[in-house]
Amino acid sequence: MENILHSKIVGEGKPLLILHGFFGMGDNWKSLANKFAEENFEVHLVDQRNHGRSFHSEEFNYNLLVEDLYKYIQHHNLDKIDLLGHSMGGKTVMLFATKYPEVIDKLMVADIAPKIYPPHHQDIIRALNSIDFSIHSTRKLIDAKLSELIPQMGVRQFLLKNTYWIEKGQLAFRFNLKSLTDNYEEIIKSLPVGSVFNGNTLFLRGGNSQYILDEDAPLLNAHFPKYSLATIANAGHWLHAENPKDFYEAVINFIK
Repeated sequence: MENILHSKIVGEGKPLLILHGFFGMGDNWKSLANKFAEENFEVHLVDQRNHGRSFHSEEFNYNLLVEDLYKYIQHHNLDKIDLLGHSMGGKTVMLFATKYPEVIDKLMVADIAPKIYPPHHQDIIRALNSIDFSIHSTRKLIDAKLSELIPQMGVRQFLLKNTYWIEKGQLAFRFNLKSLTDNYEEIIKSLPVGSVFNGNTLFLRGGNSQYILDEDAPLLNAHFPKYSLATIANAGHWLHAENPKDFYEAVINFIK
């Protein structure tokens, strides 16, 4: 059996696939998925490789993530999908759209541009690698250890959602920390020069986020000539979690 990505599917209707960001998982989008399902969408909350309940692999780059997604779409016989990706997932869906445009109806990219970013997850990666599950045997102890490098409680809570009990008294991370650490350089890469998607594309950015800047407009236009940009007020990089109401309205207006 080929490795098919794990997903949670909610609702019935037109397929809407949602891809999470770095160290995230489909479950992060559960409450929004239920809202989209009410509008006659079949929402697929997909776990990308090395994340959530999907398979682990030493290999990790956007070309592979795109092929994983294509296999998933074929496996489920999906066509004319609406596709939404946040952060790392946004880079996956951007590259996917340039390679498989015929599969996509509308594309949505949440708070990421098709450019290279300077490395900015080092503290998170260091903190996660400092966890020794034989010592840090409860979520409380893990949180205390993470707080040495990650002062933001919201970020720690997000990461702690990835802990689960392998067996009684033994916690572990769902994500493949070693592969994500080893392949970090892949995460921050830009979309390849000359890759273009001519379909309708919506970029969403947090009003308090610096990930998509006004001066990125020519770059967005070069790759996505039919793009529009929505700014979600009172939200940073986690715009779907910080202002779910405005985020939902921007997305539903675009795909409806």
